[in-house]
Amino acid sequence: MTPGLRSRVAATVATLALAFAASPAGAQDGVIVYTLGRDTLAIEQFSRTPTRLAGEMVSRSGAAVTRTQYDMTLANGRVTAAVVRRLQADGKPLANTPTEYRFAFRADSVVRQSVWPDSTQTRSFAAPNAFLSMPNFVYAPLEVLRAAPRHDSVPAIGIGSNAVGFLGLEPMPDGTRRVRGTSYPMLLSFDGNGLLQSVDGSFTASKSMGTRSRGRVDIAALATAMKPTGALSPRTTAYAAFSQGPIFINYGSPAVRGRTVWGGLLIPLDSIWRVGANEAAHLATSKTIQLGDMTLAPGLYTLWVQHTQAATWLIVNRQVGQWGTSYEAAQDIGRVAMTLATTPEHVEDFTITIRSLGQNRGAVDFAWGDKVATAAFTVRP
Repeated sequence: MTPGLRSRVAATVATLALAFAASPAGAQDGVIVYTLGRDTLAIEQFSRTPTRLAGEMVSRSGAAVTRTQYDMTLANGRVTAAVVRRLQADGKPLANTPTEYRFAFRADSVVRQSVWPDSTQTRSFAAPNAFLSMPNFVYAPLEVLRAAPRHDSVPAIGIGSNAVGFLGLEPMPDGTRRVRGTSYPMLLSFDGNGLLQSVDGSFTASKSMGTRSRGRVDIAALATAMKPTGALSPRTTAYAAFSQGPIFINYGSPAVRGRTVWGGLLIPLDSIWRVGANEAAHLATSKTIQLGDMTLAPGLYTLWVQHTQAATWLIVNRQVGQWGTSYEAAQDIGRVAMTLATTPEHVEDFTITIRSLGQNRGAVDFAWGDKVATAAFTVRP
């Protein structure tokens, strides 16, 4: 987000000076701003009464700015009907998608209508006492689920899938609730009245955070000003050749975005870190290399890091082709302690460099934030 837009969002939320629409009398209004470090990814606005929960979310994460509108009818604390619309930044429907989705929630089933300009497709689901599954950055409806007698695991129906999923809020020892059944197990905090106060993704792959304010904002105006983030962690490749033998490391390159790195939010102490973002970091070597006490034959491997108080370890694993959160310790080939040094200047984007040290020796640098971890290796003739 540009500095001007960031200031505009902050000023809008702080002063609550922009009006989206008139709220019903007695409505509980809220705005949740979702951030990734210092950058705003999405803003959700909602208004709740005993019989209705209506809101809209704008997100700039990815290739486009998109909006999600939702309007839920409530009865005795349950969702009985809902309308969901997915829109472009200018308010037009997303291309090649229904103009809206209509839901009717019954005691033993759910009926979903996908409304197109020239037709309506209807599908029924055998899902008793079900809830509505919403896209990422739409968390306000979970206030309703939180108030339900059974909220740890309920059937859930979304706008895209033709299968019945599940959704739940798992109580945690600190009083928060962990979301189950979604892409990211976010931690939600509620106040004494059951109102959602924060969304914490610091322990998930998302790392996004949501904070609630009171009032209303102009989602349409914010959507017009927003620019897509593009790939948040673009894929890149480190390369070096030793005696005409190439060695590659392919990895996702996330940015610091004002967050703490080594031993902080991004690389917590003692955890197994995926070495970048998204898909696992893959090492491909055409030469046999000696890395600590590991002899790696030509082939493909994945790399992982464990940063502890005592040492920072590079882990080599034989499992390949997986997402970066799918780590299996049983597949480890071994590990080697790395040196950890302070970088000459701040490294915003996580960067891997493969260096030749001469005489078939090399080193791999993992630089991010204010530190660089280095592992030395030898290329066998």
